[in-house]
Amino acid sequence: MTLMKNETMVYHIGKEHSGTRLDRFLIGATEEMSRTYLQRLIRDGDVTVNGKVAKQPSYLLRDSDRVCLTLPPPRPLDTVAPENIPLDILHEDSHLLVLNKPAGMLVHPANGVNHGTLVNALLAHCTDLSGIGGVERPGIVHRLDKDTSGILVVAKTDVVHRGLSTQFERHSITRQYVAIVCGVPAETTGAIDARIARSRRDRRRMTTVETDGRHAVTHYEILEQYPQFALVQLTLETGRLHQIRVHLQHIGHPVVGDAVYGGEQRALNDADTAALKQALAQLKRQALHACLLGFEHPATGETLTFSAPMPKDMQRVVDALRMNENYSEAHN
Repeated sequence: MTLMKNETMVYHIGKEHSGTRLDRFLIGATEEMSRTYLQRLIRDGDVTVNGKVAKQPSYLLRDSDRVCLTLPPPRPLDTVAPENIPLDILHEDSHLLVLNKPAGMLVHPANGVNHGTLVNALLAHCTDLSGIGGVERPGIVHRLDKDTSGILVVAKTDVVHRGLSTQFERHSITRQYVAIVCGVPAETTGAIDARIARSRRDRRRMTTVETDGRHAVTHYEILEQYPQFALVQLTLETGRLHQIRVHLQHIGHPVVGDAVYGGEQRALNDADTAALKQALAQLKRQALHACLLGFEHPATGETLTFSAPMPKDMQRVVDALRMNENYSEAHN
């Protein structure tokens, strides 16, 4: 859930989280906030447990604890400088802008990276970004992974930020992706319904879980199929961190090129032509692209829909796959 400045979120701890560190619980509960940022909020007194300020991120939660997290007003930008980075803008008005993010670009600064991000580019392009979301994320309503390309909407005012965030939380925004996956799903269409949580073994990864975690649903449809791969369209019902990548791994069809969730090596192993091997070598990221975004403009009430074609690196892989005589469109 996206927090607004000065908004307080309340979490009631159950037995499943008893013994969990406070900071680790909040990472899973909020998803989009970094561990460093959450630890700072705890130390600054913005988190309470049972009505008392929790100063230590290492506090171990107990059954029936009541945790309150208040997001403070954003601090002035002091470490993130504007950078004149070209942006592929699909739409812009005085309230928001919609852009097509390239693969390889971080949305906001993280892990000590304060340059070359979308936020750096936005600070140079706009002087009126919404400040909601903290010092590192002006205007950012949602995000895409660094190596996922595609459409993002950015808020310029707090009112529009709130309106867009509400639509994301209510799952009323249309979000479609295309991905090249390893193997061919047994069904032409389907829904992947599996809860998602952070991996206990590697905090950089997400994983599917039976009882804990957050509800997540991804709908898929095969667009084209090849002997060892498929081109699929995916529609998000919910929007969890790494949702599509984790869900596709869960059903045994990881995204081609995804080094984190098993799609990179498998794709290389299954590549059976020189053209495909060359295209995969040039890909250098997961073959996932946010191709369509539709929402209601919070200021005007107009329904807006934007699309972005598949990038060249993914298209090269598809072209190589189509060279196989056994290629077919799923609808034929």
